[in-house]
Amino acid sequence: MPNRIALTIAVAVLLLEFLPPVAAHGDDHMDMSAHDAPQPQPQNDGQPRSYWSLSENVALLYWHIGLEILAWMVILPVAVMLSIARSRFTLFSQLAFLVVNTFALLIGVVYSHKTPELYAHNSHSKTGWIITWIACAWVFLWVVQMYAQRSQAHLSEDGIAERMTVANMTRYQRVHDEVLDPSRYSNDSGQGTERNSSSLFGHSRSPSVESENQQFIGQNRQDMQDDDSPLDDVAEKRGFLRNTSVDRFFSRNVARFVVGRTLKTVRFFYVVFERTLLIQGLVAIANGTVVLGGIARGGAVFNVLAHFVKGSIFFLYGFLTLGRWMGTFADLGWAWNVKPPKEVVGRRRAAIPSAEFTESFFIWLYGATDIFLEHLAAWGDVWTAQDLEHAAIPVMFFGGGLLGMIIESKKMRELLNSAVVPLQADATVRDESWSEPRQYRFSMNPLPALMIMLLGKMMSSHHQDSMLSTMIHSQWGSMFVGAALMRGLTYIVLYISPPTSFLPSRPPTEIITSFCLISGGLTFMVSNKDTVAILEQYGLDAMFTFTLTMGITALLMAWATVVIAIKGWALRKESRSEYVKSHAGVLA
Repeated sequence: MPNRIALTIAVAVLLLEFLPPVAAHGDDHMDMSAHDAPQPQPQNDGQPRSYWSLSENVALLYWHIGLEILAWMVILPVAVMLSIARSRFTLFSQLAFLVVNTFALLIGVVYSHKTPELYAHNSHSKTGWIITWIACAWVFLWVVQMYAQRSQAHLSEDGIAERMTVANMTRYQRVHDEVLDPSRYSNDSGQGTERNSSSLFGHSRSPSVESENQQFIGQNRQDMQDDDSPLDDVAEKRGFLRNTSVDRFFSRNVARFVVGRTLKTVRFFYVVFERTLLIQGLVAIANGTVVLGGIARGGAVFNVLAHFVKGSIFFLYGFLTLGRWMGTFADLGWAWNVKPPKEVVGRRRAAIPSAEFTESFFIWLYGATDIFLEHLAAWGDVWTAQDLEHAAIPVMFFGGGLLGMIIESKKMRELLNSAVVPLQADATVRDESWSEPRQYRFSMNPLPALMIMLLGKMMSSHHQDSMLSTMIHSQWGSMFVGAALMRGLTYIVLYISPPTSFLPSRPPTEIITSFCLISGGLTFMVSNKDTVAILEQYGLDAMFTFTLTMGITALLMAWATVVIAIKGWALRKESRSEYVKSHAGVLA
């Protein structure tokens, strides 16, 4: 009975995922193409109303927003962390995310039918459906990997050293299915003859299969009675799917088809989805905010898009900085620690460049690409002084990022030491004066922080069309200056006392750095012209945006810390599994 109930829940989750597209078929509205929806009424100033200003069905809108935030910002981060830890609770958290997201989509569809079309040809619905299907694929690939791991565990327990090919897995699965068939445990072969009779080979199986049984059957039966087998861990991760028709279907087919290159492809796409789903959710939330507020219409889309993209970069950069402080990148040497050698973390992780080199590279890349986009909103028009000001910033980023990468080059450091290194060969006494300074063990590159500080200073004094816009730009500019100053203080402290351990040192100044970057990025996004116009329309001042973004930043940082702690708890709980030990980072 419990298995039937569990199977019913799993099937219901899948049906719920299919229900919103069916309900929205031909009348999709966050795609805003409802043919029978009421027509929008313009505001008093002639401008079309936004969904935020619509007074009808606001409860449905709030439920849609609340459930989507619950799904994408609360449940999904936990599911991703459990997935990275290869926790036995991964599937449960993934299904919980799908259920909540499905109800949010259903409410969105109902809201679409009951409200007029206020934002024609927007992309929020398309974006939402795409990332929802990607999330479903992510869950499906987890189930496939789980059963592939089970098949590998069977082979490992049997002591088989053959390659994981389709032929070998099919041969093993054929014997395994026969062993697990209860009718085969009696002396009756199922063909009316004794198991050891010659007619058994004539009607049921060939001598080659009999030899396969000699190889597999003994250990398989032993596994069924061994409580300490690694298969128990896999079975526990399967959770409520055990001993159901779904379980038998995956057990029978995954071992036959998902092997070799196919399994590697499954794992590759699973990791890609796992590491990008949160960013995709951020894109959908930002897209929904644009549609909800009715901004970025016509040519204004370029200004809004520029502020959202650039602001989100600093927003994510702030979380990256917070992650470095918490120690999530310690195996790469990014957590303000000494970088572990390849004997500890492996050749691939040891070859990854420093965090400062990575920051300098993206600063350089931004400067190299954005210089061609600064005049996009006024393409074909005469360049103004403000356009030249904006174009000068990418030039600064291009040069600063290039210099930062040069500083991080060990070869460049050796060339710069060429004035004194030749004297070492002529020295009669070799003492510690010729050894490298202890600061060489740790990267201290102030160029990324300098670029951010200069950008913040420029935007703080940048003239805008209104006083409100000038004050909001000054807010996020000041936050960037604060982040750069805190990063500089971090380097001063670490230069005086460089880290000596592989473990994260967690300088307290980096918490302030991440706070300033996250809040500055959010304020950057808010400072676009359309949003400022709406704030002025509602009579809101710059203090409203400042206090709101500070509060949201504090909550997000607290939740991010809890989520990383959940990952650590899951890693500890799964530490007894050899599979987790071989796939989790040494210091991750």
